Amino acid sequence: MQDRRQTTRDKVLFGGVAETGEAGSARDCVVRNISDKGASIEFSNVVRFPRDKEQMSLTVARKGRSFLAKIIWWRDNFVGVAFSDTPAMPVSDLDERLRKSEAKKRQLQRRIKELLGEG
Repeated sequence: MQDRRQTTRDKVLFGGVAETGEAGSARDCVVRNISDKGASIEFSNVVRFPRDKEQMSLTVARKGRSFLAKIIWWRDNFVGVAFSDTPAMPVSDLDERLRKSEAKKRQLQRRIKELLGEG
């Protein structure tokens, strides 16, 4: 079988979560190999995707990223995906919440100094 991948993939064993966008459609999976362009993932049992679902969101906590991925193939419990060119989504909003919290802290510290007559 000819390998048609554009880039080589690193063999890994990362835990992940795949979502097809339907309610309750999040499933745990194992990322078997990954590159900048795609990944091969394995589910614990046979997986079926609706024919109209060609995309999924793949969250890989170990990489701290979520990928929008196009399903290229699937066989039993193995799925091959190619990552979309759209920017990756963060796994969580912690960075944004931390920035807002730090800004609020600085604002409160200025207000305290102002009330104490130090500012």
